[in-house]
Amino acid sequence: SEGVWGPGGGRAEPWPRVFPYISAMVNNGSLTYDHDRDGRPTELGGCTAMVRNLNHDTFLVIRYVKRRLTVLIDIDGKHEWRDCIDVPGVRLPRGYYFGTSSVTGDLSDNHDIISLKLYQLTVERTPEEEKRDREVYLPVVDNLKLPGSPCPVPPTEGCSCSRCDTGGVTAHLRLTLA
Repeated sequence: SEGVWGPGGGRAEPWPRVFPYISAMVNNGSLTYDHDRDGRPTELGGCTAMVRNLNHDTFLVIRYVKRRLTVLIDIDGKHEWRDCIDVPGVRLPRGYYFGTSSVTGDLSDNHDIISLKLYQLTVERTPEEEKRDREVYLPVVDNLKLPGSPCPVPPTEGCSCSRCDTGGVTAHLRLTLA
């Protein structure tokens, strides 16, 4: 059945989501993507995207404006955007490169990226926002608390939960289509 792995999977446990699935996570190199749990422990958000074997192109928009990361998808061939991921409080430094990756887990699959179009959006900002954004040197997600951790951020070397106030998880952004 769709809710339980079959005998070919070797175990019977509920499926927490339907695949293919688009997810976003942050990482500064101190976290690992948990393949056994499909990245759930470090996931910022995600959505199912039934994109296999379609007879039309599918599209994904990644937008980062005023510390808000959004991902929209157009997978139905109707030229209509659907919300997938919306994460406020994401602080990314300037000058980084954009990259893509895909993960298929235990099964094989192919993921073709036909083109990337990158745009720099012009957004009006207050002087306070300009100053605040200039001070971001490491990627951060405000108030992100990872499952199983009492701290809002993974403690860095020499820090304890009560002594460090970093305001979020320092991280690189990773979008995964699994």
